[in-house]
Amino acid sequence: MTPTLLGRWQTRIVLFATVGALFTLPFALGIVGPDASGIPFLVLFYLALLGLIWDVLYNYLQQFRWDRDWPAVFQLIAGLWEAIFFSYLVEFIDLPGLEPGVPLQWFAIHYSLVWLGMFAATHTLMRILFPYWRFNGGQLF
Repeated sequence: MTPTLLGRWQTRIVLFATVGALFTLPFALGIVGPDASGIPFLVLFYLALLGLIWDVLYNYLQQFRWDRDWPAVFQLIAGLWEAIFFSYLVEFIDLPGLEPGVPLQWFAIHYSLVWLGMFAATHTLMRILFPYWRFNGGQLF
């Protein structure tokens, strides 16, 4: 599948709103990690927003590949890069609602679970639940 920019955005929003929210819920409720009272959902929102911006760059870079698609290893590298970038962003820029010094170990666990869940859903559930998703450039609507 060669995702279009609109397809990337739709897929990202749906995955963050479903899979991301599902994996974030235990962190927000304080079941896993320190009592965060909604901060993990704010982190999830900022990650989704930042991801929409990254998708513009990813879509541009994808045009230089001969098949215009990312192999899975590039997706893994992109996920690692986004986590590092976001952690520096939180540390050096004052994002509303987030204070510098978010415990790095809990961010890493939360981010890893959300990202791996979304990665797995992209390669399994999306293809089952939306059979034409692959043929429509990732567009759902």
